[in-house]
Amino acid sequence: MSATDKLLENNRSYASTFDKGEAPLPPGRGVAVVACMDARLHVNDILGLEVGDAHVIRNAGGAVTDDAIRSLLISQRLLGTREVILIHHTDCGMLTFTDDAVKAQVQADTGIRPAFALEAFRDLDEDVRQSIARIVASPLIPHRDSVRGFVYDVRTGQLREVLPEGGAQLAGAGNGAVANSVG
Repeated sequence: MSATDKLLENNRSYASTFDKGEAPLPPGRGVAVVACMDARLHVNDILGLEVGDAHVIRNAGGAVTDDAIRSLLISQRLLGTREVILIHHTDCGMLTFTDDAVKAQVQADTGIRPAFALEAFRDLDEDVRQSIARIVASPLIPHRDSVRGFVYDVRTGQLREVLPEGGAQLAGAGNGAVANSVG
């Protein structure tokens, strides 16, 4: 049995007891989360989210790319979210390579050099700050006053808040407490 076949079997079991069909389209908590696609991050468990609570946007590294901005634009302008949570994590694969090295390998293999940025990074906290700054700087995102970034520790399950450049929290960011164990 392939992995996909096993997952489809799991879906049949899930659907047999599914009772969330009436969940409203807008996220109930008014939050959008941008997180890494790493399989060790179960965003709903990390944040205690249920079906219908939040939009979860995932990609390699949790990068705030043009596509992440597109998703946040739709999330906020059409579906009413007002807060953004960014989640990067320790032991991230994006720390292990450079864009140029991977692009060169892809070009050697295919003859095509990807034109888009892969968004590899060397400093986890700095990349979180850069992600916060990209959202705050985007005129396409109407609600930029509550954008908070965190690093998830894959060994402990804890979130550690990373403050934006300059060290000041954005308005609406609470009392400055760092989440110790969320779940």
